[in-house]
Amino acid sequence: MNTTPRGNRLHIALFGRRNAGKSSLINALTNQELAIVSEFAGTTTDPVYKSMEILPLGPVVVIDTAGLDDTGELGELRVAKSLEVLAKTDLALIVMDVENGCGEPEQEIAALCAEKKIPVIAVINKQDQAKAAPEQLAAWQGALQAAEMVSVSALQRKGIGDLKIAMVKTAPLLFEQPTIVGDLLQPGDTAVLVTPIDLAAPKGRLILPQVQVIRDILDSDAMAYVVKERELKECLGNLKNKPRIVITDSQAFLKADADTPPDVLLTSFSILFARYKGDLETLVKGAKALLALKPGDRVLMSEGCTHHRVEDDIGTVKIPRWIRQYVGGELEFSWSSGTTLPKDLSSYQVVVHCGACMLNRRDMLARMMAAQQPQVPIVNDGVAIAALQGILPRALSPFPQLVDLL
Repeated sequence: MNTTPRGNRLHIALFGRRNAGKSSLINALTNQELAIVSEFAGTTTDPVYKSMEILPLGPVVVIDTAGLDDTGELGELRVAKSLEVLAKTDLALIVMDVENGCGEPEQEIAALCAEKKIPVIAVINKQDQAKAAPEQLAAWQGALQAAEMVSVSALQRKGIGDLKIAMVKTAPLLFEQPTIVGDLLQPGDTAVLVTPIDLAAPKGRLILPQVQVIRDILDSDAMAYVVKERELKECLGNLKNKPRIVITDSQAFLKADADTPPDVLLTSFSILFARYKGDLETLVKGAKALLALKPGDRVLMSEGCTHHRVEDDIGTVKIPRWIRQYVGGELEFSWSSGTTLPKDLSSYQVVVHCGACMLNRRDMLARMMAAQQPQVPIVNDGVAIAALQGILPRALSPFPQLVDLL
């Protein structure tokens, strides 16, 4: 894989009124003509996601949004879509010009950012047309609770260096966990990865979480052995020294558990990603609610992307079947996929979420918070499978402090 996955990139969203110059600013930041620019207001409609490199920040996703002052029934829908972007935003740029200044649209989005603890940079664009007095700029910065305020001309590409410096200073240091598995390994350790060939993966390729774990192991100066589930026992027998950890696809948990010595750590890709992208403790607590389900209860199965569904799909077929078997009766399942959860989760007894490999950490945490507000437990696929198969304590062996929650 020669590009950083979108879920691992800093997400920078640009908000502002129509024709404030958000798209022009993206072009200036990247020194490329990536975004469509027009003198007519409302050129950008739905949010547009662009993966790119912005030095010295590195790999980022820049999100261009519709104007906050869009009008009419369709305009209101566009604004609502722009506000949904906040769930995955790590850094917000509120773009305005001197003519319109800092009014209600800018202050409302700034208040939402403050509520969600998203750092804000105020960007005064079109400095080639008009300049504001220093005291006016200070008042606007205070009104927006902005960590930084920068004046630029996106058209003339002036002030862009100052803006990049402000972005480096303001960007959150820990928008994602620093490692997936590296903190469990010492240089020279061995990790064995159990990777059944996933029919949903493109031909000739591993799925994204497997690739990311392999890279993280190598970055930790450890060694990775990759086997299919039927080869695990032979691989362990051929190793001169026992591995530090066995990491398995959740669907091969029982086979991996049977073949892995009890003094070797065992977990799954999905459990590692539950910690990397979300909050593992909360998801482990959600497993208790999963095991307490009764016939007739409502369960939401949620996917963070819209991947191609295959026969016997894990989220739509296998896990619901295992839950029915465990409960001993029929339940009411609903499914959601894509960028947001359903607005009302209060009628569900539990949410079962995917491993979030295509989401960033802020987005996954926002989804968990959305479930927790109506006090609906949430669990992810890997934790759920281990719990349903009765081996969750074993699957949490790298994290013994969490076993006490069961």
